[in-house]
Amino acid sequence: MSEYDGFAPIYDAWAADMTQDVGFYVELAAEADGPVVELAVGTGRVAIPIARRTGKCVIGIDSSPAMLAVARERGAAAGVDLDLRLGDMRDLELEEPAALIICPFRALLHLPTWHDRRRVFELVAASLRPGGRFAWNAFVFDHKIAAELDGGLDYIGDVPHRNDYVPADNRIDITLEAGPSISLWWVSRGEWEGLLYVAGLETEALYGWFDRRPFDEESREFVWVARKPVG
Repeated sequence: MSEYDGFAPIYDAWAADMTQDVGFYVELAAEADGPVVELAVGTGRVAIPIARRTGKCVIGIDSSPAMLAVARERGAAAGVDLDLRLGDMRDLELEEPAALIICPFRALLHLPTWHDRRRVFELVAASLRPGGRFAWNAFVFDHKIAAELDGGLDYIGDVPHRNDYVPADNRIDITLEAGPSISLWWVSRGEWEGLLYVAGLETEALYGWFDRRPFDEESREFVWVARKPVG
């Protein structure tokens, strides 16, 4: 049982407003000369379009059996080949190096500590081919918005939930009315850059949205593309 299992039945509605990331990750996958891996694959929202549009088999890893069950059903209905695996991204291990590893929809923010993030970045680096890419996106955290939402009922799509802001732990708890709760720990630009540095990865690009607009002080989304050095 995973804390994310309770979100599986409503995940597609939860993520319905996020559509522009799909084309971005599909483009990266189309350019990848080798295996494609998605961390926190969820219900296959991104993995299925990648497999359908590129013809590549996507290895999807998730810690939630319920999420993977939905992904299997959706993949079968779409007629695509997904290699879905139950596992924690903090234990990433592949049979062969990947050309592209992605972690869409701010999933890296579910890692609670610097140690957890560093472990994932180092495992990603070890799992990439020389020249391989690691791409992910995450909120640019806004303390003002978090404070305004604290303790209140909010909606993502049609899904009601409560937000609780915990500044002392850099954390937001998201609780569905039905009871399941997950948490997000925010990460600054400097921390992302530090993670890349300790993992031996290089920044290829940092965008402010999936249309590849430049990242600037007004940006509200980190869209990172990193690369493993060839030499």
